[in-house]
Amino acid sequence: MPVSVNYHTSDIFQIMNCKQGTDIIIHQMADLLGKISDQPYGQPLQLFNGSTIGQHFRHIVDFYGCLLRGVADGRVDYAQRQRDVRIETEPLYASKVLKGFLDTMNQFTEDDAVEVVADFSSDFNEIRPVVQSTVGRELMYAYDHAVHHLAMIKMGLKVTAPTVEVDKNLGVAPSTVKHWNEMSEQFAPEG
Repeated sequence: MPVSVNYHTSDIFQIMNCKQGTDIIIHQMADLLGKISDQPYGQPLQLFNGSTIGQHFRHIVDFYGCLLRGVADGRVDYAQRQRDVRIETEPLYASKVLKGFLDTMNQFTEDDAVEVVADFSSDFNEIRPVVQSTVGRELMYAYDHAVHHLAMIKMGLKVTAPTVEVDKNLGVAPSTVKHWNEMSEQFAPEG
């Protein structure tokens, strides 16, 4: 028999906002960065066509940096990445930069409007459209982007640093983790 659930009762469900999700993933990344030494972090991998785990982390950091700098200016441009080589080669420095984003993020509200400069072409002469968004929506984008790269980072760590312990859910979308949990409950032996 189906159970009726009141979705408006805060006692039943806790709603996580975009800032909280960002806080969680940044702390997960910082924790992982604390476990990786410089050598495997900067080692070119055939799996990545010669790029490194550090370059994937730098790419994540760049997106959060573009977002938070852009929110302050009212216009986000993800093509204006800083590409800081220290972030690519020094995992503890990358962790410090990520954690610094948390203070900046807390200066804004998720409902704040922001323009995003789109980039669909490698042609320098192409006019780039501007799209209206919010801080919350862009935090969701950066989160999903980080999950995607963390999945690749996890594969790279299996090759270059197999002894580093990585949470099995890191680099996995929350909806997939929920699905896995539902499936394991569905097929759990009755006891």
